[in-house]
Amino acid sequence: MPRVSALSAASSALAPPAQRPLLGIVSFLFSLLFLTSLDGMGKWIMSVGVPLLVFCWFRYAIHLVLLMSIILPSRGLGVFKSKMPKLQCLRGAAMLGSALSFFTTLSYLPQAEATALIFIAPLLMLSVAPWILKEPTRQSRWIAAGIGLIGVLIVVRPSAGLPLMGVIMGLITACLLTAQHLLSRMLARDSAFTTVLWGGAIGTGSLTVCLPFVLPSALTTLQTLSMGDWTILLLSGAAGGLGHLLQIQSYRFAPASLLAPFIYLQITFAATIGWIVWSHLPDTTTWIGIIIICASGIVNSLIEWRRSRS
Repeated sequence: MPRVSALSAASSALAPPAQRPLLGIVSFLFSLLFLTSLDGMGKWIMSVGVPLLVFCWFRYAIHLVLLMSIILPSRGLGVFKSKMPKLQCLRGAAMLGSALSFFTTLSYLPQAEATALIFIAPLLMLSVAPWILKEPTRQSRWIAAGIGLIGVLIVVRPSAGLPLMGVIMGLITACLLTAQHLLSRMLARDSAFTTVLWGGAIGTGSLTVCLPFVLPSALTTLQTLSMGDWTILLLSGAAGGLGHLLQIQSYRFAPASLLAPFIYLQITFAATIGWIVWSHLPDTTTWIGIIIICASGIVNSLIEWRRSRS
């Protein structure tokens, strides 16, 4: 998922002064590619009959094991210590909820359209930040949010023929991602590695509790999966873990304001995967809506970047 990762705020708040912006951009683009591939893997695995909760358990468990194997040897178990554990739990719940709702969205909608819908999340965050984070109100943010909403309405227009449930779940995902972003900003006092491990642990623990209720009925499907399907299922967790780690590193090499416009390339990645795997490309009108969403976010990012420079 975009995925607009909520790690960005926490990571950028702790990042040292940027000294290698090109490396930061490259790392960020690879993180988007991994996370978009994760979305495609989830859509594929659910299309062959694997239940949502079972897929997400594999995705979270492998993600957590991979992150722990990389982070713990150098930082030890002390990296789990949080200054704000209640907020970490809330963020972990929002992260899990957004994952479940987004993969549900993907079961109804093509990947490009589903990705475009949740890109309203950064604009929603900019709109509510003045009240929750006590940030200054900016007219440019409201304008960007309004224009982005127009783009979303074009994407979900009745003539597009998108299932209503998919659209509703996509908008719910955007709201949950907004909460995830805001909580990440509030958790800036914690290490970004602490935040990513808490998110993985909460997701894995919650899904493990649910697993006994859904696994028995899913065993038949799991037994009939091909070797290729199992490979995709196992790689989904690795793609998620590597995507988040690369995103953390990208914000240590380059400032968030520099990287922000590049996040909208994820819609292009999603459209490419949808075309290669499912032979689906958005129609012209839908592309107009996607371009409006991207343009509103990119222009606002450039305005914020100029404001931070001054």
